[in-house]
Amino acid sequence: METMTFNPFKKAARMLGDRLLHSGSVLDVRHWAGAEMTEVDLHLFDADMHQWQDVPYIKFQVGPFAYRDYTPFGWDAATSTCSLLVDTGHRGPGSDWARQLQPQNKVQYLKVDFTRQIPHLTDLIVGLGDSSSLAHLLALRQLTLPQSRFDGAVILNNPALADLLPDYFGVQLTNLKNLQEFAAWLPEQPYCQQHSRFYITGGNRLVTGLRKELRAKGFGQIRVKGFWD
Repeated sequence: METMTFNPFKKAARMLGDRLLHSGSVLDVRHWAGAEMTEVDLHLFDADMHQWQDVPYIKFQVGPFAYRDYTPFGWDAATSTCSLLVDTGHRGPGSDWARQLQPQNKVQYLKVDFTRQIPHLTDLIVGLGDSSSLAHLLALRQLTLPQSRFDGAVILNNPALADLLPDYFGVQLTNLKNLQEFAAWLPEQPYCQQHSRFYITGGNRLVTGLRKELRAKGFGQIRVKGFWD
C-alpha cells in the first residue's frame, strides 16, 4: 500500500519539477590532474547574463530530487556561456554529477540567483576563501573593475591545485595552509582599514575563523557567505 501511494506522488513531483527546470548543454569538461577539481563549460540558452551584476549562483539538478548550488567563475553575456569549478575531492551527488559530465550532455537547473556580493566601486577588494569557493573568488575578480583592485588569499590543502591556479587563470592568490598562517600573513599586507573591503566565502567554520581574525586586527568592512562543511 505504501509503495502504491508513494509512487504517484513521486511521479507528480517529477513532472512538476521538469516544468520548472531550465536546460543547457555542456561544451567542454576538464579534470584538473591531481587537483580534484573539474572545470565545466556550459551554454545556458535562456540565461540573461547581462543582469549578472553581483556574484551569481545556479541551482543545478545533480540527481533525482537532488540540487546543488554552483557559482560560475566566468561568463560571456553575448554568447550565454559560462564555466563552473566543482570540487570533486569528496563523494556526494554534486561531485559525482560533475565527474560523469561529457561534452554535449544536457544539464538542467532550477534558477539563477545572486549572493548580494557586489564589489565596491573604488575600494580595494580582498577575496578570501578555500577550495569550495574558488569559483566565487574568481567571479568576484571578474566583477571588480579594474581587476588591479582585486587581491586575495585562499586556504588550500592540495599543492597541485595551488600550482595550477596561476597557470589556468593568470591570477595570483596567496596560498595559505590554515588559519594560523592567515593570522601571520594578514598584518604583513598593506591593507588600509578604511579603504579595504573583505569578501569571505567557504566552509562555515573557516568563514567564522577568518572574520574573527580580521576583526581582531581592526578591519570592519567584511561581507561573508558560508557553505556547509
